[in-house]
Amino acid sequence: MIAYRYLLPFLFTFCALYGHAQKVGLVLSGGGAKGLAHIGTLKALEENNIPVDYITGTSMGGIVGAMYAAGYTPAQMEKIALSKDFQDWVSGKYTSDYSLFFQKNNVNASALSAKLSIDTSLRLSFRSNLVNDIPLNFALLELFSQASAVAKDNFDNLFIPYRCMVSDVLLQNSITLKSGSLAEAVRATMTVPFVYRPIRVDGKYVFDGGIYNNFPVDIMKKEFKPDYVIGVNVSSKTFKEYPKDNGDRLLNRSLIYMFLAKSDSTMIGENGIYIQPNLTDYTSTNFYPVAELIKQGYDAAMANMAQIKKAVTRRTNPEDLSIKRNNFNNKKPDLFFSSISVSGVNDQQKKYIERLFKKDKATFNLSDIKQGYYKLVADETFETVYPKISYNQPSDSYTFEIVARPKRSFKIDLGGNISTRPISNVYLGVQYNYLNRKAYTFGVNFYSGRFYEAAQLNARVDFPTSLPMFLAAEMTFNHFNYYSTSSIFIENPSPTYIEQTDRKIDFKFGIPLNRGTKITLSAAAFNNSDHYSPTNTFNVGDILDRTTFNGFRPNLTFEQNTFNRKQYANKGRNFTLSVNYYTGKENYTPGNIARNASFYNQLDVQSHNKNWGSVKVSDENYFFHKNYYSLGYLAEAVLSNLPLFSNYYSTLLVAPAFYPLQDSRSLFLEKFRAASYLAGGLKNVYTLKRNLDLRVEAYVFLPYKEIQQEGFQDVDNNKAFSKWHYAGTAGLVYHTPVGPISFSYNLYDDHTKRNGVLLHLGYLIYNKRSLE
Repeated sequence: MIAYRYLLPFLFTFCALYGHAQKVGLVLSGGGAKGLAHIGTLKALEENNIPVDYITGTSMGGIVGAMYAAGYTPAQMEKIALSKDFQDWVSGKYTSDYSLFFQKNNVNASALSAKLSIDTSLRLSFRSNLVNDIPLNFALLELFSQASAVAKDNFDNLFIPYRCMVSDVLLQNSITLKSGSLAEAVRATMTVPFVYRPIRVDGKYVFDGGIYNNFPVDIMKKEFKPDYVIGVNVSSKTFKEYPKDNGDRLLNRSLIYMFLAKSDSTMIGENGIYIQPNLTDYTSTNFYPVAELIKQGYDAAMANMAQIKKAVTRRTNPEDLSIKRNNFNNKKPDLFFSSISVSGVNDQQKKYIERLFKKDKATFNLSDIKQGYYKLVADETFETVYPKISYNQPSDSYTFEIVARPKRSFKIDLGGNISTRPISNVYLGVQYNYLNRKAYTFGVNFYSGRFYEAAQLNARVDFPTSLPMFLAAEMTFNHFNYYSTSSIFIENPSPTYIEQTDRKIDFKFGIPLNRGTKITLSAAAFNNSDHYSPTNTFNVGDILDRTTFNGFRPNLTFEQNTFNRKQYANKGRNFTLSVNYYTGKENYTPGNIARNASFYNQLDVQSHNKNWGSVKVSDENYFFHKNYYSLGYLAEAVLSNLPLFSNYYSTLLVAPAFYPLQDSRSLFLEKFRAASYLAGGLKNVYTLKRNLDLRVEAYVFLPYKEIQQEGFQDVDNNKAFSKWHYAGTAGLVYHTPVGPISFSYNLYDDHTKRNGVLLHLGYLIYNKRSLE
């Protein structure tokens, strides 16, 4: 009895200490990019064997918390955050690895795009999201769908029980997500207004959880009732803080102050600790300094570690934690898909979508799904394409769900370039998309400037057959005025008196060979009208010579394009093989300059039929990459039997041209034109810092038989391979969201255009000529 009397209090004490072991809750705030510091906090806690029994998170804190709750280690999370893929997710960029080059429109000078949707009442609505969420939505499914399957969509059954905060802006309240798709919960909690489009959860459109609860300590205490709370706040908007920044900095941070609730450190209470990493030198929108942000979170946790250890006496055995995590992760079903589910569209549109995923096998793997998804989002006839993944336990497989919303929508593109040379122009494009059993696209674009004016109408129909194909038609008008490229304030001593106009109607049929390659068969009718001075001089009252060439051109083109940028690329390849046949009639009408020449005074209109064929191969490839250096080459060859036209300039104007440098199309380079030629050079690209490149390029041009002027303006071919010419450039390129800013020195082997300095903002891109 005496032993029992002493043993009973001991048993009660043991049960109090070990039967109800100390439970620790971790609260992670929102704060945009600063939330990456939470990874460092988790890293410090694990290194010191501090247990984490529950997690609540908001926005970026919700993402980091969800990854930990889904079974990722801090090291794995750090590796993901440091990857290029992560930067693509948060910036809305994605590579062409899975999108079809076949579905992309012709390259143009657009820099900004906006979509306008038309409802049945003919009302316009403007899409206001700033960041493309296409890569992010799929990435979240990859990261979290398997954990959701293990937990059966119950957040209490995750590796760590978890709660996620979202905001219902219509009802103006905070919502705690504790079940459902973990990927959707994470996507919802980071939906910053005007940055990402809202998604629908449980029938409600929700936004970033930080709007009403950016530091969910109250939810931690209410949901889990932990013994000790570790609260980590990375937001600069704290309780009773009034920003002391200057006016400009405050304006730059206005979204943070408008859309994030205050983080109240006093909510932690006595049974907990408040940690705020020193992030004053970082912004909420800059996701690039990942390693530095993680270190700040680690250092802040380590600075408070002694206090945490004193309050939290329980420790986690690293081996036990690893076993527990492995057991959870080993239960994750492999990502195999047995079916595709499509909603939000009619039956015909549903068939269109399902064909994009068709495979000749019973199940799909993740790569199959990814390819189909990026094919679908490349189709601009959809206003919304939102992916979901659900797990079917009886079949041990997943269903890929697509919530699509096709709309008769307009896309408006704005762009062009501003240049120190008078080649500036503005670009406007309007595109209308419609989807039924087939996808229809109609567009119009305009260029306007001193040097270049253009208009183009286009229409295209895409067929979602087992082998996708398209039919398209284009009507193009181009006008180039090389005389207008003379300097504005300083008279050019050697202006170029050439003005070219071409009109073309083109019909095309195309199919893809793989994701980055397509074959196009086309037939075009064209009308070219060229005005020029035979002596490259002009006086008031002079009439320029005129050559018109009206004809027909069938064409077969094989093209591969995997460039990372549409101009100033440093990764990828652009390979083109083009076979052409030209037939038409040349009409030459001399102006008074030619007529005034004594031996040309009887000259009248001359007409000649012209026929020839050509094969062109062009290959631009960035094949070597090491650290901050990329090496590429441009190789080009043309083989043709182009006949000589009536005179020197009329022959040059129809001859194939080599355009080695960014401004070559805005210069009439006589020495870089020939019926047949070999050309090429090297491209050296040094990345000095993020988005800033130093480019050094050098090229040679070797005509088979150089076109040369004889006498007044007779034309002949020089000896084979008798001359070669060079060109080069060196300059800086800064890539901005509205196009590149380039400052370069350009050198040509041309006595009048040898040296040039060019500064421009935007894209030096034009519609293709009728003979190209």
